[in-house]
This record gives sequence, C-alpha cells and structure tokens, in this order.
Amino acid sequence: METLEETELCFPQLLNSSCVKTKRPHFEIMLTYIVLFSISVLTAFLNLLVIISISHFKQLHSTTNLLILSLAVSDFFMGLLMLFQIILIEGCWFLGDLMCTVYQYIAYIITSTSVGNMVLICIDRYVAICDPMHYSTKVTQKRVKVCICLCWSCSVIFQSLIMKDVLQQPGRYNSCFGECMFVINYIAGIADLIFSFILPITVIVVLYMRVFVVAVSQARAMRSHITTVTVQGSRKVTAKKSEIKAARTLGIVITVFLLCLCPYYCVALTSQNDLMNTSSAAFVICLYYFNSCLNPLIYALFYPWFRKSVKLIFTLKILQHCTEPEMRG
Repeated sequence: METLEETELCFPQLLNSSCVKTKRPHFEIMLTYIVLFSISVLTAFLNLLVIISISHFKQLHSTTNLLILSLAVSDFFMGLLMLFQIILIEGCWFLGDLMCTVYQYIAYIITSTSVGNMVLICIDRYVAICDPMHYSTKVTQKRVKVCICLCWSCSVIFQSLIMKDVLQQPGRYNSCFGECMFVINYIAGIADLIFSFILPITVIVVLYMRVFVVAVSQARAMRSHITTVTVQGSRKVTAKKSEIKAARTLGIVITVFLLCLCPYYCVALTSQNDLMNTSSAAFVICLYYFNSCLNPLIYALFYPWFRKSVKLIFTLKILQHCTEPEMRG
C-alpha cells in the first residue's frame, strides 16, 4: 500500500481534495508526450496545407474540394485539440473546470462535424457516379456551401443539447481537483450514439457500397470500349476516369475513417461512465485523432493537385501574383 509521501498529487497544496497522478514509468510518459505532440503538430500542419491549397487556388474550388476543405478544417482543429489531450497523460487537468468543459464541448462538435462531412462526401460521390448526367445541376457550389454550414450548425446545436447539464455547471461531475470528467445521461447517450454514429455510418456504408458497385461496372465498360471511342468520346472517358479515381480515393479516406472511429464507440458501448479515465479510452481517442493526420497523407498519395499546390507553397511561388498552375488529376 502506498504511503502519503509516495503518492503524487495533481495539486499538492490541496492535500485532501486533489486528484492523484497516474503512476507510470517516466520513460513511458516522456515517449507518450513526444508521440502525441508530434502527431498534433503534424496533423495541424498537413491540414493547414490542404486549407491553404483549396482556399487559394481558384481551379480547386470544385464542389468536392469544398467538402474536403470543410473536412480539413475540422481535422485541423482536431490536431490542436490533441494538445489538450497531452495534458491528461498523467491523469491531471490543470486548466480549471471551465476550460475542461470548453475542451470537451469543442471536441464533441469537431468529431460530430467530421462525421457529417464524411456523409456529405459520400452523397457527393454517390450523385457523381450514379447520376452523372444531373450532377452539375443537383450538386452546385451554393448547395454545397449551404450543406456545409448546416453540418457545422447542427453539430453545435446537437452537442449543446447533449452537454446542456455540463455547460450550465462546469465540473459538476468532477470528484476531485485536477479531474476532467464528462458524463451524459442515458437518453442523451443513446441520442448521441444514434445520430453521431449509427445513422451516419449506415448512410456512409450503404452509399459507398452502391458507389463502389457502379464504379466497378463503369470501369469495366470503359475498358471494353476504349479502342472504339472518338476524340470527343475519349474526353468523356477521361472525365469518367477522373470521377472513378476520386471515388476510389475518397473510399480510402472513408475506410480509414471508419477503422479509426469504430473502436472509440466500441469502448464507449462496453465501458462504464468512467470511460474517459481508462487506458483503453486514451488509446481509442488518440486513434480517432490520428485519423485527422492520415487524410492529408492520402491526398498527397492520390491527388496530383495537392502535391503541386504544396510545392508552390514551400517554394513561396504562392505569393506571386496570378499564380494559377495546371491542377488536373
């Protein structure tokens, strides 16, 4: 049994009301600090490159890229939120009850917005692949911007309702100083599970399975007729190939997203109210955050426009007037 001297408190001056630090090897703590900080900085930096690229170059202002931009913004903030997760490595929160509530509130808004962005991306690819003749009329920039605004607004409103009790009284569930606890009631938890996980994931899986089937059939059709098309037809085939390539790339993004998201909700479903203090929760939360770092890397591997724009940013050619390079593919 540990003596009082061996027990490290978050706030030693508050002997009877301070939380106890998580006892872990110093090497493990330092390694965790370094890894999480590196991922946080890399996530914010890579997504900032995506934001600058799409925002600056007019050629990239397509409807699909606007959705990618919205996802990059949520991923950028996710990277910044990881810095607050680092504070909790030793089980202590030093920023007070109000900042704890603000951190949790923003984190839940960002995560639900990311899910919403993925749903919008799936809908965009579904229309582009399954109804290409009406894509330009159904999916306009104005409609996409409205959908993005609704996605962010609904996330704010929904999480405000879910966290109403905590927002009204920050720190109400903390049992000691230095704790950052978040508990929601049963009804709110079920609502969050349904609207933040079950319904969006169902829509994503169903739509993308349909997109995948149609894209494969179209790819086979193009290969069988590639030698008989005219010059005008070849341009249409090239456009169709571009759509299929975009669908494949975004399919990888969605698959990685699901692999990183599902473990969090699996732990949430099998754990008790002290989920946020368990070691398994720390792992799945970091895994969810790490997904935000992977998305820009996927863009870099599969999108030539992203590689070209990053090159222009690093060489400072982006500062030159009338810099509008060819960004197809």
